[in-house]
Amino acid sequence: MNAEPNSDVAISGVAAAIGEPARTRMLLCLMDGHARTSTELAMVAEVSPSTASAHLNRLKAEHLVRLHVQGKHRFYSLAGHDVARALEGLGVLAGSSSRRFVPRTPVRLRAARTCYDHLAGRLGVSLHDRLSALGWISATKSTGTAYDVTRPGVKGCEALGIDVEATRSLRRQFACACLDWSERRPHLGGALGAALLKVALSRRWVIQEIDSRALEITNLGRREMLTRFGLEI
Repeated sequence: MNAEPNSDVAISGVAAAIGEPARTRMLLCLMDGHARTSTELAMVAEVSPSTASAHLNRLKAEHLVRLHVQGKHRFYSLAGHDVARALEGLGVLAGSSSRRFVPRTPVRLRAARTCYDHLAGRLGVSLHDRLSALGWISATKSTGTAYDVTRPGVKGCEALGIDVEATRSLRRQFACACLDWSERRPHLGGALGAALLKVALSRRWVIQEIDSRALEITNLGRREMLTRFGLEI
């Protein structure tokens, strides 16, 4: 089977851009969904400001990061959720060489973290499993990785303040399985996953650590997870 024209060149360009360690550190830093300056990313990548600018130009050229200009300030963020999913998938591949999977993720990141704009870690995977067990989400017929929301799920989402139809109308995948790199099982991605993280943050079920993907689960969050989803944290 022949590959699409020029797809090999495009893929190799993206792979080469990600493959440089300093650029990888920059991309992983942006996985928490926050935008950062080139100076901040230079510190993360452990390179000089001029070298960081060159790296960011390369990442921007491959459509991996996006530049935001606000007055005199310039910020960089991931180009979108598809980039985050690709990085999460690469994290899984990077740890797949060992015969028996032994997670080496720092405890605070493994417990709960963001995967760009949705919940990941043990909390994200457990919530995905509970939504499936409760019949809130079901796999679509076309693929086992895309989900739709059932009638009970619509009611449950509405109780959380999530407008399912408005979420469905966003210009991105509605709901999907995103393979978690620390748990090696799926958490909920897509627009619905992002909406659930937004609820969790706004209601202070979880608190995001400064300059980190790690999330702290609050006592309120533990109570709400148990009451609403039957999920004991």
